[in-house]
Parts: sequence; structure tokens; C-alpha cells
Amino acid sequence: MKIGLVGFAGSGKTTVFNTMTGLDVPVGYGGEVRLGTVRVPDERIDRLSAMFTPKKTTYAEMTFCDVPGEHGAERKGLSSRALSTIREQEALALVLRDFGNPAIEGDADPLRDLSAFTDECILADLGIVEGLLARARKENLPAADRERLERMQAVLEEGRPLRTLSATELDRASLKGYQLLTDRPLLVVVNREEAGAAEPLPEDLAARVSELGAGGLALSASVEAEIATLDAEDQAAFLQDLGLAESALARFIRTAYGLLDLISFFTVGEDEVRAWTITRGMNARTAAGKIHSDLERGFIRAEVMGYDVFIEHGSEHAVKEAGLFRVEGKDYVVADGDIMNIRFNV
Repeated sequence: MKIGLVGFAGSGKTTVFNTMTGLDVPVGYGGEVRLGTVRVPDERIDRLSAMFTPKKTTYAEMTFCDVPGEHGAERKGLSSRALSTIREQEALALVLRDFGNPAIEGDADPLRDLSAFTDECILADLGIVEGLLARARKENLPAADRERLERMQAVLEEGRPLRTLSATELDRASLKGYQLLTDRPLLVVVNREEAGAAEPLPEDLAARVSELGAGGLALSASVEAEIATLDAEDQAAFLQDLGLAESALARFIRTAYGLLDLISFFTVGEDEVRAWTITRGMNARTAAGKIHSDLERGFIRAEVMGYDVFIEHGSEHAVKEAGLFRVEGKDYVVADGDIMNIRFNV
């Protein structure tokens, strides 16, 4: 999963990037795109690995992209270069400044900056949709295609992002390749002073985030970037002093998984214990393709144990003895925590 970190000048975007990745990218450097990949913490993988003692343990991963923007205090908007890079991301995390910054004129106003970012993305998408609609009319494309584009145009003209449309209202499969910004999942990250790190989002901002079909969380990147460099025991103590139960990275990942409706299934054995990330509702055959395309192409069946069932009984043999080992077909909807073995033939 690739998440693009975006934000206006002075928002602390790069500090958030360093907090999440443990890197030490210099703040204020407007050069190339910077990437950092982190493993997704999962106690289930830890426990399965301890039980199987495999040669290799592989966690799910999340890649953060620090999107270059405008670094001069005189600019409020995002450049065409930044917008172009944003289009390449699977999801977006908008960092909003909620702290004093002497290099930036005016007080911090997260709600204002959220509106400014949303407006820019809506205008960019509207330009694309209007162009597609003009071509659809000129080439006399099917009425259903024109109606879909007209619906999208109307929503954008109302100032609403396309992500607020349901799957029945918008055929997203037909939009692949257009890289529309407002249909990207959006996570709003409010970057605060240390004192406000554990406080919830203000009601007006939380309401606006919800209206935009986005998720939100607050953190103090400058403090948590320092905490991230400590060992686990010291991290826990410092987080407790801030009134937090878990790190910024853990909170970010949990919020992102909920926003993107992601779950994990596992493959286990002596060679490797591994987590695989899929979208909730995915069937067994498609999930098998995440492991390898041959498994999807030649899918025969999935042998399935629930994680909790396996932990309770302690072994595959005991699960079978209890009658809880399942054989599922291609249309089986994979559940979070399923331990699966795919049978296939190509």
C-alpha cells in the first residue's frame, strides 16, 4: 500500500514522514520524491512466527511517499508537479498545520487549509471530467457513459469529492487510468503542538472530514519523531506521558486500514509466516492472486483456519480433530485473520 503525504508549506509534512518511516530526511528540501517503507505491526504474525519458528517472517508493508510541494512561505497552493505526483498514490494523507510557525504568515487554520486542498483537487478533477464529457458527446458514446460523467461533473460542481459517491453511484472500474484526485481515499493528519497530541479533532473539523468521506487523526510529529528513535520500553513511557496508548505510526496504520477497509490473511509454514493485505470482501480466488498469479489462475480450493481457532487449538491437526478445518471454494469471502493454504493446478 502506497500512501502519499501532502501538505502546504510549513505543515510539518516531512517531519510526519520521518516520524512514520524512522528516516531523517532534511526538512525544507524540495527535491525528488522520497519513499520510506515500514512493516505493519501485527501481534498475530508475532505469535504465529513464535509457533512455527520459520526461516522467514514477512509482515505486511506500507510505503510512505513524501510528495514534494511548494516550500516558500509565500505560496498557499500546490504546484502542478505536486498534483501530478499525488495522482500516482493509492491513498493520500493530508498534513494540516495546527501549531505556530514564525516562517508562515498568519495563524494556523486546519479547516481553512483542508478546504483549500479540497478545492484544488476538485478543480483539477473537474477539468478532467469536463474534457471526458466533451469527448463522449462528440463521439456519441453510449448514454450510460455520458450519464456517469454528467453525474460526476454535477457532484464536483457542488464542491463534493468523488469519494463520497457509493459503488452503486459510481462505476470505479471504468475510471482506472484517469487518476482522479478526489476519488482517492483521504486521511487528514492534524499536526499539533506537544500539548494537544492526545486531544481529538475539533468538532467542526471532524464534521468536515466526515463530509468529505475521509478519516482523521491528530499527532505531534516533532515530538513523536524523537520518540520513534527510542527503544520500545522508553517509547511506551514517553507516549504514556503524552496521554497516548500507541505510537503515531500504529495510530496511522490502524486509521488507514479502517479507512481503506483493509484486512490481513496469513500463510504459515516452516519456510515462511507471512501476512497478506487485501480489501475486505475479496474472494478466495482473487486473494490467492495476491500471493502469485498462478494460484489465482489455477485455483482449486482454499484450506482455511481462523486465527483465533488455530490459537485456541494449537495446531492444524487439533483444528481438524475439532471439525473446524474448512475447505472453501473460489467464491469464499476471506475473513480478517484467516490462515489459508491454496491448492492449485496450472
